[in-house]
Amino acid sequence: MAHRSRLAGFIIDCKTDDLDAAADFWSQALGVTIADRHAGDDTAEYQNFGNTPGDLYIEVQKVDHPSRVHLDIEADDIDAEAERLEKLGAKKVAFVKRWWVMEAPTGQRFCVVKMKEPEKRSVPNEWT
Repeated sequence: MAHRSRLAGFIIDCKTDDLDAAADFWSQALGVTIADRHAGDDTAEYQNFGNTPGDLYIEVQKVDHPSRVHLDIEADDIDAEAERLEKLGAKKVAFVKRWWVMEAPTGQRFCVVKMKEPEKRSVPNEWT
């Protein structure tokens, strides 16, 4: 069955006690605005940016692991996309809440998340 996917954006993982300071730094460094300073939920703290280049989704996320940047691939069928990526050599690391954490053959971590607003941003790739 066919599914669609595309690059969603970048997540800046920050091992920090001051998420506001991290968001302020990255907002100024990237020349974007902080869209919602009070985003997040009970188990995750993050702030997403607005006014991003190409309408990419970019957020700063407070984490316990070492700071790094990872990308998200969004798909209308995350399981089908994870399977497609496994055939290319990636491996599933963990299913977290609603998304797959994956690892590329070269070691980089990335996530496969549910597609938001399929009519916005770039046209998704269609895979059969």
